[in-house]
Amino acid sequence: MTTKQAKLKLSAADDAVAQLQEARAGAGIVLPSLDADFASPYLNLVELGRVRADVAVKLAEVVRRGTT
Repeated sequence: MTTKQAKLKLSAADDAVAQLQEARAGAGIVLPSLDADFASPYLNLVELGRVRADVAVKLAEVVRRGTT
């Protein structure tokens, strides 16, 4: 994989992070470790990190509302 290909995939992860940051901010949810995973850029992963149980419950509630 070339560096250019890795950057393209990283850009997709960065875009996903930006979209999730915007959505979670609108829902009042804090994900303190939300970021693109730089350890494996070719996999295009997003690190959601660890959150308190109450934040996980609030996130679940927001997802449920969006699916009904």
